[in-house]
Amino acid sequence: MQIVPIPAFQDNYIWLLRCGKDAVCVDPGDAAPVLDYLAEHGLTLRQIWLTHHHNDHTGGIKSLLRTFPDCEVYGNTDIEGITHKIEEGGKVAFCGREAQIWHVPGHTATHFAYLLLSDRLHVFCGDTLFSAGCGRVFTGTIGQLFNSIQRFNGLPENTLFYPAHEYTASNLRFAEYVEPGNTAVAEALRAAGKIPTLPVTLAHERAVNPFLRTGQTVLIRQVEKLSGQTLDGDEAVFAALRELKNSF
Repeated sequence: MQIVPIPAFQDNYIWLLRCGKDAVCVDPGDAAPVLDYLAEHGLTLRQIWLTHHHNDHTGGIKSLLRTFPDCEVYGNTDIEGITHKIEEGGKVAFCGREAQIWHVPGHTATHFAYLLLSDRLHVFCGDTLFSAGCGRVFTGTIGQLFNSIQRFNGLPENTLFYPAHEYTASNLRFAEYVEPGNTAVAEALRAAGKIPTLPVTLAHERAVNPFLRTGQTVLIRQVEKLSGQTLDGDEAVFAALRELKNSF
């Protein structure tokens, strides 16, 4: 099985899973680049996996179904066009493998992730976790987002994450701002000009992502200084970080 990033819009990735002549795509906000790739490689789209309802993740569904009317569409019920409702603990099968479905609210209240076990764990995390960052809070809560990120942080360190956006360079500049002196961040920032920067391992994110480093003393002191707050506990640091990032 191959996993391929298909660029869309300004900074989206539509992840495409290939198995023989069959394919799955994750969060197709735009049908055109997916259809072009499928036609070029002679592939049939069998499934669409959706993480949440935002249009830059779902806008291509109708056009894809016109070309592939038998395609199965997995997502929450707040998305038009789904054929299979997903929920926490559910599973979806492709290429002789199963992806487990996690409910990871925060960015939205009904955000999901797909955890596919192959040679290692591959996590299609939508807009919950980015390299060196995390999603904004829209219809979820900051507490939900914190818990979802912590849940991801409990996975094996060689887990590969497949975020839906190429935000790495800007996120690393923020990481450098809130944790000066982090040499892993500086090194990653030097490498971030070569895209795609994704997927990324959890081990890498633990070294560079401030939202996974809320217990680090240097980061806590800098966030307290920048926010003008005295912060008690990881969740408070996480919330202050997210507020700082919103205006960075």
